[in-house]
Amino acid sequence: MFPTNKPDPSLLRGLTQRRLGRRDALRLGGVSALGAFLAACGVQGKGTPQASVAPDAVDKFWSGKAKNGKVDFANWPLYMDPKKPELAKFTAKTGITVNYQEVIQEMGPWFAKVQPQLSAGQSIGFDLMVITNSIQFGQFRAGGFLAPLDHSKLPNYAANAAKSYAQEAFDPGNVFSIPWTSGITGIAYDIKKTGREITSLADLWDPKFKGKVGMFSDTQELANFGLLAAGLKPGDSDEAAWKKAAEKLKQQKSAGMVRNYYDQSYVDALGKGEVWLTQAWSGDIFQKNVSDGTDFRFVIPAEGGTIWTDNMTIPITAANPVDAIMLMDFFYEVENAATLAEYINYVCPVPAAQDQIKKDAAAATGEDKATLTGVANSPLVFPGAADYAKLHYYVDFNTAEEQQKFQSIFEPITLS
Repeated sequence: MFPTNKPDPSLLRGLTQRRLGRRDALRLGGVSALGAFLAACGVQGKGTPQASVAPDAVDKFWSGKAKNGKVDFANWPLYMDPKKPELAKFTAKTGITVNYQEVIQEMGPWFAKVQPQLSAGQSIGFDLMVITNSIQFGQFRAGGFLAPLDHSKLPNYAANAAKSYAQEAFDPGNVFSIPWTSGITGIAYDIKKTGREITSLADLWDPKFKGKVGMFSDTQELANFGLLAAGLKPGDSDEAAWKKAAEKLKQQKSAGMVRNYYDQSYVDALGKGEVWLTQAWSGDIFQKNVSDGTDFRFVIPAEGGTIWTDNMTIPITAANPVDAIMLMDFFYEVENAATLAEYINYVCPVPAAQDQIKKDAAAATGEDKATLTGVANSPLVFPGAADYAKLHYYVDFNTAEEQQKFQSIFEPITLS
């Protein structure tokens, strides 16, 4: 379970700088399957790749390509210290200059923006882009728009990444991507209103909280909790399971439990006391506590929560792919993964970074020491095995028809 008290002031630096509206992007872009870490922690699930790659695809793509001394990097806002210390270090080490642009705001619009150029075999102006494990990830992959990665050029990733990343359902074996960072969906609540700790999805159906429950309008987030509440696993689910989950959610709605189906505005509803407990994204709640001095709590329910990830990928038309893959691998050096985690405070894909941050804390003084200690011990950054064991990835779609059927089952719940 995550800490249930107000976050330590040592987390102020990272939390107050975290980008706002992160999950709005996933709501608009759609979220697909994620298996990061989970196989190693006992979470079961299956994922079918949405496209395959020919055995000689890696050799064909990388043959004859060489370092050019520059890389154009597209990322989301506030996903790196504005001073960009890691990029300065990378340039000093390799001589490669990095043009870093915070140009990705939502997955749907980003895909729509670059798809025409990629379809025409033209450059999108970027050699490296961070994309969410979303419906659009599947579109990028199925369209042949992502370069297959040459893992011989990723020695730091091989040595330092959590080994279970190879079981990611949306990209088994990391053929096209390696993670940048991850985040978690659970339940947030105001204990002053609930009068007790919240530990279970069943609490979202408890008549005691009639009219005071918040649920997400994002159909995949909503469906995931419906499936878990019905004792079903999202990663293994099919149409029959979706209908059972929908019935469970309809029962919750018809009983008058749900105040509303929210987007990012759930945070305000919780703050105003309109809801007492709600589906929530962990970073939002910790940020709310820091910025407003509230004491809201966040928990991964006993039945399970969800985990999502943002991933580094190379467009198939990249002009500087060798430079890009060198930068990807650079972020898997333990020291670099640690300094990045110290700033963004999302789930770090390099377990050894935790010890490095503790060493940094031991060498620091004053506020910096407290800050680094807080980050190293934060389950937002380094969740424990017990937390991971309760996390599931999202429903995966192999075809557009499956996605449409899924939407037709869950959308009426939020709209009617």
